[in-house]
Amino acid sequence: MELRENRGSMGGQGLGFSISGTGMPASSIIMAVRQQEYSASVWLRRREKLEHSQQKCIMIFALVCCFAVLMALIFSAVDIWGEDEDGITEDNCSKNCRAVLVENIPEDISFLDNATSHLPLSAGLYNLLDQAIRVVEIVSPLWLLNSSDYESSFQPAARQGRALLSRLQGLKAKGIQLKISSGMIDSTELSTLARHNAEVHYVNMTALTKGHLLSSFWVVDRRHFYIGSASMDWRSLATRKELGVLVYNCSCLALDLHRVFSLYWGLQYKDFIPSFWSKRLFALFNRDTPLNLTLNSTKAQAYVSSSPDVFIPKDRSNDLEAISRVIQEARHYIYISIIDYLPLLSSNAHRYWSRIDGLIREALILRKVRVRLLVSCWEKTDPLTFNFIWSLRSLCMEQANCSLEAKFFNPRVQRDGSLQGINHNRFMVTDQAIYLGNLDWVGNEFSFNAGVGLVISQPEGIEDRNSTVVEQLRAAFERDWFSHYTRSLQANKIPCNKHQINRLVPVKTSHLDNGPVPIRTGHPDNGPAPMRNSHKDDEQTPVKTRHHNDRLSKINRQGMASGHVPIIDTYQENGQVKMSHLDNGQVQIKDNHHDNPMDPPSQSAESSGSREISNRFL
Repeated sequence: MELRENRGSMGGQGLGFSISGTGMPASSIIMAVRQQEYSASVWLRRREKLEHSQQKCIMIFALVCCFAVLMALIFSAVDIWGEDEDGITEDNCSKNCRAVLVENIPEDISFLDNATSHLPLSAGLYNLLDQAIRVVEIVSPLWLLNSSDYESSFQPAARQGRALLSRLQGLKAKGIQLKISSGMIDSTELSTLARHNAEVHYVNMTALTKGHLLSSFWVVDRRHFYIGSASMDWRSLATRKELGVLVYNCSCLALDLHRVFSLYWGLQYKDFIPSFWSKRLFALFNRDTPLNLTLNSTKAQAYVSSSPDVFIPKDRSNDLEAISRVIQEARHYIYISIIDYLPLLSSNAHRYWSRIDGLIREALILRKVRVRLLVSCWEKTDPLTFNFIWSLRSLCMEQANCSLEAKFFNPRVQRDGSLQGINHNRFMVTDQAIYLGNLDWVGNEFSFNAGVGLVISQPEGIEDRNSTVVEQLRAAFERDWFSHYTRSLQANKIPCNKHQINRLVPVKTSHLDNGPVPIRTGHPDNGPAPMRNSHKDDEQTPVKTRHHNDRLSKINRQGMASGHVPIIDTYQENGQVKMSHLDNGQVQIKDNHHDNPMDPPSQSAESSGSREISNRFL
């Protein structure tokens, strides 16, 4: 019995109650295995979570990178359009520059033999092309270089346009790239240049600003440039009086102007303006931080401005800011030569636009600065121009040390009725600085149209003042001012003849005929005067013109006798402008236009550049 019980006990131990070989209870081994299995499962779960987290991080990082790239493409899309700037930076660019004024003086305009003269415009542009090595970049409002339709009337001067077109076509053979930004889509010249390997980008200004691309400048190899009033138009090289400036070996300013070109270049096929501009388009210099340079061996400061405000990237001064600074810093004189001066902003009705007009008034009254205003007479001169200038002149009546003089540059009238020798200059010169721009001083110009300006300031006290650009431009202004082509603004007559002022200007008086008395410029009385004078009408005008001009002269003489001159008192929403009373009556000059608010640059307040693009040929 004892033996069986002992066997039974040993058998029980063998079943798992104890292991004599290891001395470890079976329960402990089972617990250890279970703990290892648990630890392994925990480790596997943690590993899976870690791998899942890493995958999430990779996906999030990839999405962030894609989003960043997408945002960069959207908000800095111009970076894609940008290109290499030839290694030229603000730190290594050239600041030792040379400036040369260039002019086109039509053959029928002659000044005194000892009068100021400058390099011909065509010769200056040819010289720029001779300097080119890699790339020529051009922006121009018009491309009408081929004058074949007009050669019978304008030989040989009109050949200059075709000669320049031929030189531009020849750039391909020299391995020089020609790049053009333009607002014209129907130019034969641009189509011809495109066939000769030129790259042409069209800027849809109508969709972008409802304005026009009026900028006129060249940039050659980011080292030399031209800014001026001339377009790529045969008339700018033949029959019009133009002025501009060439600047050589000045890569600092040329690079800044190239960035303006790059902005236009990148707007091809765009119908919207980016909310943010690329850093490559940021201005290098502005009116607060101008470029300090040596210009014609004298110290100077300069910067480039542009318009309109929606085309202004970071740090770029707009044209109005540039004009404002130049006027405010003038101490002795301000000389202005401009095609159109009309401080009006047109929408549904004319509104007074005081930005520049107010600055001139402040300079006259508060600082006693002498102002001379030279305005062009041409077929688009708005009659309201004379009222605004009279208003400026009236400020200096019985005011000591207050001087505002105004003259009008009259072009020659050809036998066919066309105007030759129109003064297309757009500049201002003071005792401190010059401003040379592309826009007329009309409200709509700076609000809707694209233009560029150049400001150069040079200190007084330089021994050889004649070498400075400021003095050279002042001499050019005074040559025009004292020439026999200018007429002063007088109270008893309009300084522009009937060929230049051809709009119907209703003059309402309370004591004459109980209705409007039209001042006509050579049109029959049997209907309203047309917007343009035809050549046939010109042959019928002497009697009628004399009759109405005599009446206007009589009214003006009566006004002068009573001590009144035509000045602007108020501006009504319907666009009428009141004048001082004459003979117990009121004279109202109305300029009725029903402008579409979606088409701001109306005919009445447009400048020559906008109207020229609209009409193509004048």
